[in-house]
Amino acid sequence: MVRTIAIANQKGGVGKTTTAVNLTASLASMGRRILLVDMDPQGNATMGCGVDKNSLASSACDLMLGNRVFRECLEHIEEPAPGFDLLPANGDLTAAEVGLMRSPQRERRLAHLLSESGEDYEFIVIDCPPSLNMLTVNALVAAQGVLIPIQCEYYALEGLSALLQTIDQIRSNRNGALAIEGILRTMHDPRNNLANQVSTQLITHFKDQVYRTIIPRNVRLAEAPSHGQPAMLYDKTSSGAVSYLALAGEILRRQEKRHTTAVGKPVAGP
Repeated sequence: MVRTIAIANQKGGVGKTTTAVNLTASLASMGRRILLVDMDPQGNATMGCGVDKNSLASSACDLMLGNRVFRECLEHIEEPAPGFDLLPANGDLTAAEVGLMRSPQRERRLAHLLSESGEDYEFIVIDCPPSLNMLTVNALVAAQGVLIPIQCEYYALEGLSALLQTIDQIRSNRNGALAIEGILRTMHDPRNNLANQVSTQLITHFKDQVYRTIIPRNVRLAEAPSHGQPAMLYDKTSSGAVSYLALAGEILRRQEKRHTTAVGKPVAGP
C-alpha cells in the first residue's frame, strides 16, 4: 500500500525542498517506486531534480485544474537508478490555487487525483509551500504522514507549534488518518550550543517522533540544487548525502514496523 508523506513547515528556510528531493532520490536508489509531487509554485523541487520549470509542457497546475490527465503531467527522472517520477510545478500553480477556491471539494482535489493514479508507487513525497494555503491543505488532506523538517533554533520551535495546531485541525475536520511521520533536525551544527539545547528539547517533548538521523549543515548539500541534482549524485560521499540515505533507511524501518504491527505479528526492537 502506498505511503503518502507531506513535507511541511509553515516556516521557510528549514530544508523542506532539500529533504523532499534528497529523500526521494535516496528511496529510489534503494529500489522503491517513488513519486515526488511539487506543490510549491516556486518550483524548487522541480529544478532540484534537473527539470526546467520554465519549459514544462504540462505541470501540477494542469492536473489540479483538470486540463491534463495524471500521466501526461509526469516527468521521469532517470537517476539515481532505477529513477523516480516527478509531478513538476512552476508559477502557474498559483492559478490552480485560485481555481480551487471555487471548487466545492477544493481541499480534496489532490487526494482524489492520487487515489485514482497513485497506486503504482510505494511512496509519494509531497513538497509543500512555506505557508498555510490551499495547496498545503490539499497536501495534508492527501497524506497519511507529515514529515516536519526543523532547524534547531528558537524561532523554529514557534513555527512548529503553529504547524502542530494546523495538523490537529486537518485531522479533526478533513483527514482523520493524518499523523506526524517524524520530526527531522536539519542544518544542524553540533558546535552550536543553542542547536544542541533545542535538539534535546525536541527529543524530550516528542520522543520517538524525532528521527535519529540528523541532517548536518553541509556545503555540498547546499550546492547540489544549483546543479539540478540530488546530493547523492552531486557528491555521494558528502555528509549530507550520507545523512539522507540514513533517513531513508530509518523511514523504511518505521514503515515495516507499522506493517508488522498492522498484521498482528510480534514487533522486533526499535
